[in-house]
Amino acid sequence: MKTITRRRFVQTTTVSAAGSVLSPGPVWGLNPKAVGANERVRVAMIGCGERGNQLTDCMPDGCQIIATADAYLPRAKKLADRLTGDIPAFADYRELIDRVGLDGVMIASTGHHHVLPAMLACQAGMDVYIEKPMSNDFAEGRALVNAARHYDRVVQVGTQQRTMEFDRFACELIRDGGIGEVKVVECVNYGSSKPYPKDGLPEQPIPKGLDWDAWLGCAPFRPYNQRLRVRDDGEKGAWQAWREYHVGGIGGMGAHAYDMVQYALGMDDTGPVELWPNGVDEAGILRIDFRYANGVEVRLRYSSKRPYRGPRLGGVFVGSKCKMEINRNKFVTNPVDFVKDPPPAELAAQWEGDGHVARGHIQNWLDAIKTRTRPNADVEIGHRTSTVYHLIGITRELNRRLRWDPVAERFPDDEEANALLQLPRRQGWELPSLS
Repeated sequence: MKTITRRRFVQTTTVSAAGSVLSPGPVWGLNPKAVGANERVRVAMIGCGERGNQLTDCMPDGCQIIATADAYLPRAKKLADRLTGDIPAFADYRELIDRVGLDGVMIASTGHHHVLPAMLACQAGMDVYIEKPMSNDFAEGRALVNAARHYDRVVQVGTQQRTMEFDRFACELIRDGGIGEVKVVECVNYGSSKPYPKDGLPEQPIPKGLDWDAWLGCAPFRPYNQRLRVRDDGEKGAWQAWREYHVGGIGGMGAHAYDMVQYALGMDDTGPVELWPNGVDEAGILRIDFRYANGVEVRLRYSSKRPYRGPRLGGVFVGSKCKMEINRNKFVTNPVDFVKDPPPAELAAQWEGDGHVARGHIQNWLDAIKTRTRPNADVEIGHRTSTVYHLIGITRELNRRLRWDPVAERFPDDEEANALLQLPRRQGWELPSLS
């Protein structure tokens, strides 16, 4: 068994000036436009709503936003004004990528507008920071991995717990056998999005400044209704509830939780082999359990209904020597004193407070851009985690037991399930082919 102590953990990781922990990774093809070690990385923010502004507030000193894009142009201009007031703002990110000289893009747009701008950026020689859910369907995720590898791009997924020291320590302790043999993991049962209402929503006037066609993007054309987007008064739209625009809670908070499961179980290059429904929870959501090839079962035991129970952003790992609960930026064990030499508390403190929740993770991306190494939440890792929540959603939709081949990335002999791996895309918003 490989034991992790605080000393070994601190000594065998590299800490950047911003305090983020960097995973050593292989060097691959250099970008001919590679950013120098002391240069600022010039990026655009695509999606200027709540999350885009949060990422802006988390920006390390070595990164400069030089353009913004949002289908609701006044929002892009508002963020641009908050920064310097002298940077371009676009309603269509495709125009931004074509016209602005950038080192990278940060994508915090609606869920169905994550992969397309990321692939276009890779194609244009830019590196990418992409928020979760990384993809809106399985096929998108694999396409982005292929693009990142084809164009030798650094793509970091916004599952920032991959860079938080306490989460890294706990996951690596479990992965290396520190709590004994793990047979069961318990997580929160997050919900899935639903099909768009069959009768649609009433058509309303399109607000001034909103490029409705750009907002819809690859999704089917529908008349404008304010419930589909964030309104001028700040009230959130309901677009996350509908499948064409988002996968639902499984790809929101659930992405963080399942990412910790993948990390701790050593499954970053694979995934479950079987999933099945297991009753309905107190919130009325169909529970899905799943199993990996080594026999470990993940049970979505805890309800997402308030008041919350269980670790919302991790899981409870039941080992033969100890039970360990991983949550954001912390872990607890039973017995409570099982870990004798945890990481120093100040490593957790650096992630707390406004403007810090993603700062170290963005710094890890910037460092990877300059060194041309894989970041902590590399795109393949992100795709494998995304596959977990896509599989959960498909199992819910079909409401039956499914087998999954994580090598072929198909449901063996199940064309009904395979047909759900890719959503139809509206003409003009197809994913680009690799050149």
